[in-house]
Amino acid sequence: MEVQHVCIDLCHITFHCSETLKHLIQDQQFLYTCSRVFLQLLALLTLLTSIQCLNVTLLSCVLGVCTKKVGNLRVFLLVCGLRRVKDPLYLLEPFAEWHSQNPLVVLIIIGPKIDPVFTAEVEESVKRTVGVYLAADLSQEELHAAMQKSFALVNSSLSEGMSAAILEAMDLGLPVLARDVPGNAAIVEHEVTGLLYSSPQEFVSLSRKLLDDRGLQERLVRNGKNYITACHTPMKERITYQKLVETLY
Repeated sequence: MEVQHVCIDLCHITFHCSETLKHLIQDQQFLYTCSRVFLQLLALLTLLTSIQCLNVTLLSCVLGVCTKKVGNLRVFLLVCGLRRVKDPLYLLEPFAEWHSQNPLVVLIIIGPKIDPVFTAEVEESVKRTVGVYLAADLSQEELHAAMQKSFALVNSSLSEGMSAAILEAMDLGLPVLARDVPGNAAIVEHEVTGLLYSSPQEFVSLSRKLLDDRGLQERLVRNGKNYITACHTPMKERITYQKLVETLY
C-alpha cells in the first residue's frame, strides 16, 4: 500500500476502469485531488468475422471434449489464467454433482498456465472430477469461437478489476454467470446483463434456472450486448484519451 501511495502521489493523472475501483482507491485516502482522477471503461473488440467460419465440432476438436453428443452439450466456459486469485477450483465439487445428475452439462476451464505450482494443483483436481475439463490455452480468435459455441461464460474470481472475458462474452451473445465481487458487480447487473452468485450452490441453482428459462437467456444476451455497445466501444475510449491529451497542452 505504501508503494501505491508513492506512485499515485507522483502521478499527474490516474485512470480507473470502473466507478467501484475509483471509489475504492479514494476510500484508501490517497493524497490526490479529484481533478486528477479519470474514469475510462475498457474498450472491447471481438473477432466476429473469423468466428463465423468455424463449424460445430469446435468443442470436440479444439477443446478436446470427447463425446458423441457434443451438439447437445451445455458448456459452461470458465476463462482465466491459472492462478489462485481466479479460484477456478471453487465450483468443481458442486458442478461434478450436478453433472452426475445431468451428463450434458460440462465445465471447461481454459486459460494460460501462469502459476506452475497452482496449475499442477488444478490439473490434478480436474483429473479427479467428472464433468470438468481443463483445455489448452487458445488464441484470441479460437477463444472467441469457443465462447460462441458455449452455453454460458463463468467467472469465479476472488477479486477482479474489470474482466475482459466477461465483456467479450456479452459482446458475443453469451450469458454470463459471475462471482459476486466488486469488480464483477460493476459491470454485471444481476438478472439484467448477467447473473451474480455468492456460493457454489447458488451458482448451480442459477445455472439450472438459466438452462430452463429461454426468456431469461434472451434477456441477458440482449441487455449484455446493449451494455457493451453503450459503454465499451473503442471509439469512446479513443475520444476520452484524445480529450485527455488535449488538456495537457
